[in-house]
Amino acid sequence: MTTTSTASGTSAISPEDTTSGLHRRLGPIGLLFSAVGSIIGSGWLFAAFESSGIAGPAAILSWVIGSVLFLLIALVYAELGVMFPVAGGVARFPHWSFGSFASYTMGWITWLAAAAVAPIEVEGAIKYTRHYITWLASPNGTLTASGYGIAAAALAFFVLVNYMGIQWFARLNNLVVWWKLAIITIVIVAFLVTEFHGSNFTSQGFAPEGNGGIFTSVSVAGIAFSFLGFRQGIELAGETKNPRRYVPLAVVGSILITAVIYILLQVAFIGSLSPSAVAHGWTALGTGPTANLASSPLAVLAGLIGLSWLGSILYADAIVSPGDTGFIYTTVTARLSYAMGRNENAPRQLAKTTKSGAPWVSLLLAFVVGLIVFLPFPSWQKLVGFVTSITVLSFGSGPLVLVAMRKQLPEQERPYRLPGGHVLPFLAFWGANMIIYWGGWPTDWRLFVAVAIGFVLFAIYAGYERMKGRELPPMDWRAGAWIVPWFVLLLISSLLSPYDSPVHLWNSDGWGFVAEFIVSVIVYLLAYYVRLSPETTARYVAHAGDTTLTGAAARRSAGEPPVSRPGRSASA
Repeated sequence: MTTTSTASGTSAISPEDTTSGLHRRLGPIGLLFSAVGSIIGSGWLFAAFESSGIAGPAAILSWVIGSVLFLLIALVYAELGVMFPVAGGVARFPHWSFGSFASYTMGWITWLAAAAVAPIEVEGAIKYTRHYITWLASPNGTLTASGYGIAAAALAFFVLVNYMGIQWFARLNNLVVWWKLAIITIVIVAFLVTEFHGSNFTSQGFAPEGNGGIFTSVSVAGIAFSFLGFRQGIELAGETKNPRRYVPLAVVGSILITAVIYILLQVAFIGSLSPSAVAHGWTALGTGPTANLASSPLAVLAGLIGLSWLGSILYADAIVSPGDTGFIYTTVTARLSYAMGRNENAPRQLAKTTKSGAPWVSLLLAFVVGLIVFLPFPSWQKLVGFVTSITVLSFGSGPLVLVAMRKQLPEQERPYRLPGGHVLPFLAFWGANMIIYWGGWPTDWRLFVAVAIGFVLFAIYAGYERMKGRELPPMDWRAGAWIVPWFVLLLISSLLSPYDSPVHLWNSDGWGFVAEFIVSVIVYLLAYYVRLSPETTARYVAHAGDTTLTGAAARRSAGEPPVSRPGRSASA
């Protein structure tokens, strides 16, 4: 990556270099709408219903909590995204502060989470359409053979449009996002003015499941899942025309816009339900007389209050909204594996691009993985809970990178700087850990099994490269020493929690806040202490635009001897 001199004489990172193969063609609306379009997917079609069944009317508070926590995380990435406007930034930032081990670990986690979203969105669309096309899926949502074929065709379409380049992506996505915003606005207004029962907010108690219901809803009901899309403003920063201005707009603006929309939708949904629908408690919502709500909540509710025309529009939107989000995540998944290829902790072929700037090998990989995710897995809600936890885990490294970078590159130009010193980054890190904690033991143990699989895959890849006589970058074990303790402490606190844990050591939610606070302090301080040296970080960043980021070419350019022991830290 090339550097330019600033007025103050410091060295600033230029936008994505010409060796990347990517093209800078996204404008402010294109980047903002990539985030907004990704946020408004299948989540808005199901989350109001799912969260009501878990938290009751207090689901409104769940949305507020979720939006605040993600705003904190987004503010962290706004500073990083403007400093380093590169494709696949969430996967590449840890590399520059903590080296290859941290980079691979967080890159694997980030990629796995993103790769699962496009198939989930397609399955969400099929779940809605089953209301009138019953042969696409079984009653429990599992795809039939015909449904699998249609789902695969949808995923292939996403890949094809992405293969044509980022301009085609932006043109199609901008059009669809205007549709999404219009439809969700119509739904909110129509529900509020047609039938609104204020008694629903108090008849069973405002928070019938207590604080546990409120917090659980954030993680597993699709609330946090619905905000994950803000990341597109970071992942596509390497393909935007003016990242200094457009990245903060996309990252922060997308959360603020959609937070208002989602909170209003939740209020409208609760108020429009018939009082009889919640007479047996909010946890009974979607069972018995209200069973039809479970498959297509908003469309069924529209029909129940006499808005059949709106129900028809919602069934159509159930294809458009998830489809667009799946389309965007196909784009982002390819950029993440592209970034890992450039980091050299995944096969280098993943960084190959076409003349139009599309990472074609990474797109093909995203398609293949999507076909696997379409196989008979658990319900939409359970998959959403898993993807939410694993994605938030990847976001958790952002605050640690931010505070490390302020020591490693203090003179680096920061067009946007998060105020408050360590306060806001720590709160963002603590908030990310809380979302994972609220996901519950059944989700969290699966999460870390997936992480362990990533370590096995990397060991196989590294062994293959060594067998071929190829040099790998140094693993920087010391700088990544916070990774394993972080994961172990999160797993232990989840095991001790009251959220479906077999141990269930404490019942009070307050103890969860204390436990995750202690975990956050330990990991935050450890990461800050073992970070790479300023010289190593500067060298990694300086060669970020080379065909190989930190391999032999970069070390030869820096005048260093070859490394014969890939496991030894460059910062040692």
